[in-house]
Amino acid sequence: MSFKDLWNGRIDSEDGEAGHRWHQRVSFDNKASQGDTVLIGYPNDAGVIANKGRPGASGGPNALRQSLASLPWQLTGNLIDSGDSDIADDLATTQQHFADAVDRYLNQGARVIGLGGGHDIAWGSWQGLKKARPDARIGIINLDAHLDLRPCDTVTSSGTPFRQIARWCEANSQPFHYACLGVSEAANTTALLDYAKASGTRVLRDFRFSADRAATLVSSMLDEIDELYVTVCMDAFPAASAPGVSAPAALGIPASEVVMFLRWLGVEVTNRRINWRLSDIAELNPSFDKDHKTSRLAARMGFELARSMPSGT
Repeated sequence: MSFKDLWNGRIDSEDGEAGHRWHQRVSFDNKASQGDTVLIGYPNDAGVIANKGRPGASGGPNALRQSLASLPWQLTGNLIDSGDSDIADDLATTQQHFADAVDRYLNQGARVIGLGGGHDIAWGSWQGLKKARPDARIGIINLDAHLDLRPCDTVTSSGTPFRQIARWCEANSQPFHYACLGVSEAANTTALLDYAKASGTRVLRDFRFSADRAATLVSSMLDEIDELYVTVCMDAFPAASAPGVSAPAALGIPASEVVMFLRWLGVEVTNRRINWRLSDIAELNPSFDKDHKTSRLAARMGFELARSMPSGT
């Protein structure tokens, strides 16, 4: 089945355009304009497998498309599903293909939301943003149970993307602005927590997570950046509401608090005139997704990201 065939759902014709849903507004162009929202699929779980996780995240983009389709349309601009980026035999090339797609649409003035796929999507996303905005100070907000700061000297995976970014920043004498919100102490080794501290990573533990605490933690980082990249890993949420991931969370963070934080963030970046044009959703694994719980929650995160990212119009 083509990814285009996944965009279908309820139609409330009696309500006219005010009753439109995402599947009624989506197009499949390869050209975007200022203020459009572009979706790019990353159907890849090679990084998850390399990280010794459960395979299946390669099906995430299409599962997410199906759940996004019936969302009510409340955005400005156009919605474009650009399809999936190319998957290569090696992870680095796959990430570069995704980075090239991100760069292309950012330079067309669009907002980009990546549909993962493993969290190795983050190295591709960041490279694309850096290519599009080479002189910008980039800040990263990662909603995740895992720091994903594993060593990357010999093997890269879904567990290494932010270490790769940190290494790039160090090699190029640039600051590493990274906040990881929802971190589980029970899912990160002492070595990872020590590296987070040494690298200046801002960390908010899962048992302390709230919208207010998240806002307080990232506020100082927002003072230091020009561009913001937000990534949502679905394993940040409790296993009861997000079973379809590589590593289900025993505790997790409340989805309602994440929604309030993202809405605060949208207002804050607008007030501070920070560019927020890139987000992605990672680690949705439909192979383990009972009753489509995780894909529905991922779609809600996509809804919140799209409404919170400034349109630029």
